[in-house]
Amino acid sequence: MRVIGMLGGMSWESTAEYYRLANELVRERLGGLHSARVLLSSVDFAEVERLQTAGAWDEAGDLLAAEAARLAAGGAELLVLCTNTMHKVADRVQAATSVPLLHLADATADAVRAAGVHRVGLLGTAFTMEQDFYRDRLASHGLEVLVPDEADRALVHRVIYDELVVGVVREVSREAYRQVIARLVAAGAQGVILGCTEIELLVGAQDSPVPVFPTARLHVEAAVEAALAD
Repeated sequence: MRVIGMLGGMSWESTAEYYRLANELVRERLGGLHSARVLLSSVDFAEVERLQTAGAWDEAGDLLAAEAARLAAGGAELLVLCTNTMHKVADRVQAATSVPLLHLADATADAVRAAGVHRVGLLGTAFTMEQDFYRDRLASHGLEVLVPDEADRALVHRVIYDELVVGVVREVSREAYRQVIARLVAAGAQGVILGCTEIELLVGAQDSPVPVFPTARLHVEAAVEAALAD
């Protein structure tokens, strides 16, 4: 079993899910008392969020690249960046080490295509929904990506940063997300990507009339598959 290097803390709420899912999936695959071989680097999200807000993406990339190099030095044999938004600096992170970085958007796109979906709605932080780094990566796999309108994007972003990253899950926000999803479906979305790892703490398949694609779970599934590959 290869050692999975998890670069997390953005936020730790979803990174905890990454760790739990990895161990559950390995146990399902191998049985008995097996668990995942994991190295975890958990950064201070307050520092990362400050850089995001300031638009200091190169500095944020250098911070994460240094953590990736530490994971590689510690014995990680593949890397996962446990956040959608910070895949904006994925190339910078990968350049810091020869250990392969499993790109979250690629794992997600593979699942979307396997489900026969070609036009997909995207929920995430404002950075993920509005900038092209993530949407273009999905489009490179042949997907058409729809995002909510400006008001819905602001709502989705606010709930992530004001509630989910600090462990607050509110029914009123769940209902608001359901309505955003419904509007994406009305606009033609055949499926919806939960493109922020915290969103899976709030909504799931039961909240959507079309398939949802939970990026954290899909990312971990791909990482475990790679870790257990011959």
